[in-house]
Amino acid sequence: MQNDLDTVLAYHQRTKHHFQHYAAGPGGLDWKNQPDPFRTFAGNPQLALPLLAAAPQPPYDDLYRPGEIAPQALTLNSIAALFELAFGLSAWKQYDDTRWALRCNPSSGNLHPTEAYLVSAGCEGIEDGVHHYVSRDHLLEQRCRFDTASNSSERILPPDSFLVGLSSVHWREAWKYGERAFRYCQHDVGHAIAAVRYAAATLGWQMRLLSTCSDAQIGALLGTDRGADFGTAERESPDVILLVSTSMPGGAVIEPDTAALMRAAQGGQWQGHANVLAEHHSHQWPVIDEVALASAKPATQETAWLAPALPDPLASKCNHSAVEIIRQRRSAQAFDGVSTLSAEAFYRMLDMTLPRRAAPPWDAIAWTPRVHLLLFVHRVDGVAPGLYLFLRNQEIEAKLRAGLNPEYEWLPTPSCPAHFSLFRLVAADAKNAARALSCHQDIAADGAFSVAMLSEYDTELATTPWVYRRLFWEAGILGQVLYLEAEAAGVRGTGIGCYFDDAVHDLLGIKTPFVQSMYHFTVGTALEDTRLQTLPAYAHLDRANVNQ
Repeated sequence: MQNDLDTVLAYHQRTKHHFQHYAAGPGGLDWKNQPDPFRTFAGNPQLALPLLAAAPQPPYDDLYRPGEIAPQALTLNSIAALFELAFGLSAWKQYDDTRWALRCNPSSGNLHPTEAYLVSAGCEGIEDGVHHYVSRDHLLEQRCRFDTASNSSERILPPDSFLVGLSSVHWREAWKYGERAFRYCQHDVGHAIAAVRYAAATLGWQMRLLSTCSDAQIGALLGTDRGADFGTAERESPDVILLVSTSMPGGAVIEPDTAALMRAAQGGQWQGHANVLAEHHSHQWPVIDEVALASAKPATQETAWLAPALPDPLASKCNHSAVEIIRQRRSAQAFDGVSTLSAEAFYRMLDMTLPRRAAPPWDAIAWTPRVHLLLFVHRVDGVAPGLYLFLRNQEIEAKLRAGLNPEYEWLPTPSCPAHFSLFRLVAADAKNAARALSCHQDIAADGAFSVAMLSEYDTELATTPWVYRRLFWEAGILGQVLYLEAEAAGVRGTGIGCYFDDAVHDLLGIKTPFVQSMYHFTVGTALEDTRLQTLPAYAHLDRANVNQ
C-alpha cells in the first residue's frame, strides 16, 4: 500500500507544470500517427441503434425536479437515446478539407480516451451480454453473449436496469499531452459519469456509480483484460461501472450480483478484435502505466455520504429542452473579454455544483465531496472582482482557514444565497493572475469568471491510493455541470487542463500539500470562429429516425 501511495504521489508531483518548465510531453505532435478517435472491434455482430427522434424533450430545468419527468420504459429505443445523449456525436466541424467530430461528452483536447460499454440482460431487442458503443456509427458491437438460456434461474441484473461500463485508452491523451495524460483521462471519466447521469435524467431514469467493484472485476466484465482480443492494439484500463434503472424507489439501490456477473462473463461467448489506433507511438510514457497500476481499485465496502438538506435549486431562465442543451454543449475557444454575467446566473451555476440528495449528477455518487472552487471573478454584475472560495462541504472550512494565507479576508459575500459558503479572500483585479496561472491563456481572463478546482488531497489518499483517480472524476463531474449550466445561461464554458499547479498553491499560501489544484475551468461569452463549418452529427448514416 505504501509503495502504491508513493508511486501516486510521485506521479502527481512530476506531472506538475511550472513557470520554469512544463511536465514531460512529446514536444511536438506526430500528426501522421494521430490516434484514431473511434475504437472498433472486428468480427462481432453489430446492432445499429435508432437515432433520437421520438424521445422525450423535457425542459432543461425539469432535470433537477424529482419526479417531474415520467420514467420511460426500458427499450432498445430508450437505451439508444441514452447512449446518443451521453456519448454520441453532437456535430461535425470542418475547415477546408479537415473534418472532425464533436461529442456530447466533453474531452481534453477532443481526444476522447473514454470507451463506453453496455451490459444488458432481459432487454427486448438487445441480446444479453456485453456491447461496445461506437459513437461515429451509433451502434453496438457485441463483445460477449451471455449464456442466460442455460442459467435462466440466475438473475444477472436487477429488474428494469442495465449497466454502463467505462474504460480509458491512455494513449489517446498521451499522444498529445505526454505524462500528464493520465490526469486528463480521469477528468474525462468524470465528464462521462455526469454525461450518463444527465442523459438518464432526460428519460426519467436513475443512475448510481457502483463503488464496490474492483478494477479487475470491471476489466473481466468488459473484456478489457482479454489480451488476445487486443493483440497489438492499444489497451483499455477499466474505470467504473454505472447502474442505470428506470426507477429506484426511495433512492434505494438494488445492486447487481457481482458474482453472477462474473460467472456470466466468464461463461459467455467472447468475440471481436480491437483496432489499432496508431501504427507508431513516437514516445513511450511508462510512468502512466505505473500510476495506473498503483491507483488500481480493489473491491471495497464504503459508507455512503448523505448530502445535507438544501433548498430547491435556484431557478434557471433557460427555455431550452434538456436535449438541446446537451447537444449544443461546446468548449469555447475564446471569449470576448467584455461581456458580463448576471449575479443571478453566476449563483445558479455555483448552486448546481452543490451535492443534492435527489438531483443529478450528484445523486449518482455516494462519496463525500472533496473538491472546492477557487473563483477568479472578473465580470459578474454586482459581485466585486477578486479571489473567492466556494466550499461544497463546510467541514473543510476550519482547516482551510488555518492552512491558507493568514491575510485573506474570508469575507462572506453579502448578495449570495444564504446556504452558500462563499467567501471573498481578496478584492482585486484577478484577470492577470488567472491568465498567468492557466499557462498564460487569455481565455482564463477574458470570461466572466474562472475556476481552480481544489481537492482535499490528504484526507483519504494515505490509506486508499486509488482515491487519487476519484478526485479527478469529481472535478470532471463539476466540469460537466458547469458546461451545461453555462449553455443554459446563454454563455459558454471550457475546461483548462494546462495550469501551473504549485503557483496556484503559492497564491493561496499553502505550505503543505493538504489541498491540490486538480482542474481549471472558465465561463464567458464565446467568440465564434466563422471559418469553421458546422455539419449535422449523423447525416452520414442512412438510417431512419434521423432528427437533426
